[in-house]
Amino acid sequence: MVKFRALGPFQAESDGQVLDLGGQRQQAVLARLLVAGGRAVPVGVLIDELWPGEPPAQALSTIQGYVSRLRRALEPDRAPREQAGILVSAPPGYALRATVEQVDSWRFDHLVKSDHGDDPARTLEQMEAALALWRGPALAEFLDLPWAVTEGQRLEELRLLAVERRGDAAVRLGRTGALIPDLEAHASAYPLREEAWRLLALALYRAGRQGDALGALRRAREVLREELGLDLGPTLQRLEQDIFSQAPHLDAPAPRDSGASGAAAGHRSAAGSGPGFGTASGAGTATGSGTGSASDSVSTERLRVVIADDQALVRTGLKVVLEFEPGLELVGEAENGEQAIAVVQATRPDVVLMDIQMPRLDGLAAARRILAAEGPPKVIMMTTFGTDDNLYAALRAGVSGFVLKTSPPEQLVAAIRAAVAGDALLDPAVTTHLIAAFAGRRDPAAPAGLSDSDLDLIKLVARGFTNRQIAVTLAVPEHEIADEVAALLRRLELLDRAQLVVLAYESGLVSPGSPES
Repeated sequence: MVKFRALGPFQAESDGQVLDLGGQRQQAVLARLLVAGGRAVPVGVLIDELWPGEPPAQALSTIQGYVSRLRRALEPDRAPREQAGILVSAPPGYALRATVEQVDSWRFDHLVKSDHGDDPARTLEQMEAALALWRGPALAEFLDLPWAVTEGQRLEELRLLAVERRGDAAVRLGRTGALIPDLEAHASAYPLREEAWRLLALALYRAGRQGDALGALRRAREVLREELGLDLGPTLQRLEQDIFSQAPHLDAPAPRDSGASGAAAGHRSAAGSGPGFGTASGAGTATGSGTGSASDSVSTERLRVVIADDQALVRTGLKVVLEFEPGLELVGEAENGEQAIAVVQATRPDVVLMDIQMPRLDGLAAARRILAAEGPPKVIMMTTFGTDDNLYAALRAGVSGFVLKTSPPEQLVAAIRAAVAGDALLDPAVTTHLIAAFAGRRDPAAPAGLSDSDLDLIKLVARGFTNRQIAVTLAVPEHEIADEVAALLRRLELLDRAQLVVLAYESGLVSPGSPES
């Protein structure tokens, strides 16, 4: 049986032997089919996504050659006229036929999203099995291709969720001592994730290290203030007070019925009814009781969200996603742009999910008015069609990016968190069309007064890198990157880093089809 590995170096194995999958572009065909999860991928999509920008003249025959060679590698004993059983023809394209057990990323996804109810022992077992599948960054060989970047980020977010679900289960079971070093490393690597700090502080307290527990929460407060200008969220503030007062409920795992619903909600499957909202499973940070009350199941700073869409079905689907996502709170909804402005003024949300086309006042006009106000929220545009011309104008207006309504729930949640953290979310499926259509319309001259390091930073932002990814790439502290990006935005009089992406293409610093894009 052939096994496929994407959570680390991309490989296919048969009987313990690593198969020769050919060059990187040929491997990318197999990787793209793996990302599709068994669904057919049309040949036209394969061509567009393997050669963003300008595919070669013989792209179709090249793809066919890749598929033929991959089939020989995967099924060397198959007779010449016998139909392929793994990489199969599925008009108008191809599909990968495999079981969940054969593909490490499929199995990982299944394990993390499984609902074990109020059974922390089972959750702990499943999360350890899921994390054991990781051998390195997912799809790292293909990070020059937008679809691989998107899938790699999705899997990485699920990995962080698995780490936190494992930690939450261990804390609830009272097995904290051996896990403290892992929780410390997790909180240090991802200091903006409040659930990481909650688990670390609670584990330290239960290990008899009250001072270290309070020290962890002080570090969390410092990071949040420096990076986001925010104080600890309500859950961490309550935990800090409970540690100061040595609250009795912190001494032992919480009763099984006191807060488990909060942990289950983070990964419970929820039926939705709008496009792209079939489930809300595994969409974000897991929570648990740990602090002894049901209200403490919220594990992160609550982000206030407004939904604006003229379709009730879409609003319903989004509400289901938010309902089962810890740390997100729906504070208002609107069915047109005019209502959206009024709701934002009344509720002062952190994020607005805005449909780009609505009656009375469209989403673009509403976004401009919202962003022109003092201390505006982040605005994420939603669209059904990736080629909508208005999206380009939306980026120029200063929105924090856009997502397709067909995006899975975890990507919508990631968009909200990315916007609040200061990272613009630019859906590759949309960005490719926009850049190809609009880039180069203006005079391609880089803005004056920028140093070489400034230009390098702009190019990395234009490639969709987050501050953490840029910091790793340039080998500098993440907070320095955040300061440099903020300084660039002020100097160039830009509202959001999404506008920095637009500037990079308009000025010719990055062009469609180039390695930078």
